[in-house]
Amino acid sequence: MEQEAAYIGEAYNSLINFGVDYGMQVIGAILILIVGAVVANWVSKSAVKYLERKDIDITFSHFIANALKAMILFCFVIIALGKFGISVTPFIAAIGAIGLGAGFAVQGLLSNYAAGLAIIFTRPFKIGDTIVVYGYTGQIVDIKLAATLLITEDKVLITIPNRYAVGEVLQNTFEYKMVETLLHVDQQHSPEQVVALINQCLSDNGNIIDDPQAQVGIEAFEEGNICIGIRCWVPTKSYYQEKFTINMAVYNTLRAHGIHIAAPKRLPEGTSE
Repeated sequence: MEQEAAYIGEAYNSLINFGVDYGMQVIGAILILIVGAVVANWVSKSAVKYLERKDIDITFSHFIANALKAMILFCFVIIALGKFGISVTPFIAAIGAIGLGAGFAVQGLLSNYAAGLAIIFTRPFKIGDTIVVYGYTGQIVDIKLAATLLITEDKVLITIPNRYAVGEVLQNTFEYKMVETLLHVDQQHSPEQVVALINQCLSDNGNIIDDPQAQVGIEAFEEGNICIGIRCWVPTKSYYQEKFTINMAVYNTLRAHGIHIAAPKRLPEGTSE
């Protein structure tokens, strides 16, 4: 019991000595951390509000705000450690070494974030546009720092890492996509009549946009037939549905007026156009 009492006494004296020697430093370090947290939160929220007033992308605004918050907290932690006389040089060196190793480990992820920032600054596309990239076609539903999310007409969600969205040849059809059709009509029919009927058929379709205007005309000639080309623009989110509807309407209109859609002429074997 006497030995345990001695241990307790020594521990008590150690705590008293620590409180006397470092009490003010501990209190000061805690106050510094509290002030740092308050300042970091204030700067972060102010940065978000400022960037929103400047119409900066919300994703980029939050990224900048979080980065400022982390840097401010890091500075205050270094100041708090200094209250105990702890040298921060070894910590900085260790953080640098860890950061270098982590950079190699997450190189792909970092490249996605860098590409995400490039997309935010250059704005090659926006939410609602339809793009073709890396062999995938879809309408953009969200743009994140690491990836761009597409949804196809079949309601399949596709995640494209941003380094592919930036580093590849990209087609942007925006909100609309062109429907292109080629009809082969017997040359006995008047091309003016065929073009007029198709234009009337297209004008009756409320989903075809007026700008750019639909185009219908003679695209080519072949033996016995006239090739009528049709080009119009429809919402990309329902591209195939609109294409099928347009083709069926054109077919029914021409058939109702006794105009026969001919099959394309085949060249004899061993010959070329």
